[in-house]
Amino acid sequence: EPLLRRNVESLIESIVALGTIDDLSLTSNGTHFPRLAKRLKDAGLSRITLSLDSLDRENFRKITGRDGLDDVLESIRLAKALGLTPVKVNAVIIRGLNDHEIGALAHFAVQKNIVMRMIEFMPLDSGRAWQREHVVPGSEILERVQAEIPVAPLPAQHAAETASRWSLGDGQAELGIIAPVTQPFCGQCNRIRLTADGHIRTCLFSVHEHDLKPLLRNDSSDDKLAAELQRIVWNKEPGHQIGQSGFVQPERSMSGIGG
Repeated sequence: EPLLRRNVESLIESIVALGTIDDLSLTSNGTHFPRLAKRLKDAGLSRITLSLDSLDRENFRKITGRDGLDDVLESIRLAKALGLTPVKVNAVIIRGLNDHEIGALAHFAVQKNIVMRMIEFMPLDSGRAWQREHVVPGSEILERVQAEIPVAPLPAQHAAETASRWSLGDGQAELGIIAPVTQPFCGQCNRIRLTADGHIRTCLFSVHEHDLKPLLRNDSSDDKLAAELQRIVWNKEPGHQIGQSGFVQPERSMSGIGG
């Protein structure tokens, strides 16, 4: 959770000051966002993505381990009011846990005029409880939304987009379906991640990390650092191998990777 970092708005200000970042976004569970929202906006944050896996208070508590539904709802309201748009809301859909709320989440998106992104359950959970039978395929998610609300396909905004996009209802709200398990998009992926402890990950599901700290601590030149990053990117994995016999679940959970 990035908002646990002390003085996170100072980090955002420093990134904005570089003058080379077109889109600076942040993903949060919404617990601390209400008290920091104005400071984050003033620091230069462009937009925010919030996690909301359930609209039912008890189910929310069961999934997240905390009574934080009201915080997330207030975070969505504040983000819209401050212009941190488009406000994206992520819901990981897990069969038998919250898949019965697919329709309710879609209706919520229409009510709030937000981007609701429904994500297939991935093997990145800290409890290592992932099983294929718990995955609700993206195609099924779409069918269940269509049974509730009219949808229409939207064109991709760029080649490396992870979500298939659909307008909801009158078109003010949007549905994004992210289906890395059943519809991998590895061939178009342009993402790398820098972890909080200085490692580059070229894939969410990679078992390998590349430590940049030795270069940084040795006061290496920008050219040397750029060359190392280029080497890492050129050796990015061709795919994540979920469902294949050689797949190994990463040691880090999603909460430890970020993104």
